[in-house]
Amino acid sequence: MNGGPMIRVALVDDDHLVRRGVRMILESAGDVVVVGEAADGRQGVELVARQVPDLALVDVRMPVMDGIEATALLGVRAPSTRVVILTTFEHDEYVFAAIRAGASGFLLSARRRRT
Repeated sequence: MNGGPMIRVALVDDDHLVRRGVRMILESAGDVVVVGEAADGRQGVELVARQVPDLALVDVRMPVMDGIEATALLGVRAPSTRVVILTTFEHDEYVFAAIRAGASGFLLSARRRRT
């Protein structure tokens, strides 16, 4: 920890292994704290509205509510939280839809290999 302000992050992804891995990477930075995790878009909107983190990392494809719809709702319910879509799905339409919904960015993560 550097003693400065902590960056507060919410993780919204239906894959618990992805959430766990991203949490480990972020928290190893020393100035990042994960304030909560959610397994679908609806839970993510509720979590972010309650915790109001600086950043929400949101998967694009999830059950109950997808990341695009969740991003649009977060713009209303938690406008100070920046949303970055973090996904393995490499489709231009997702990028454009996410930006139109209010996402600040779109990160393509490495695809897990199935063995």
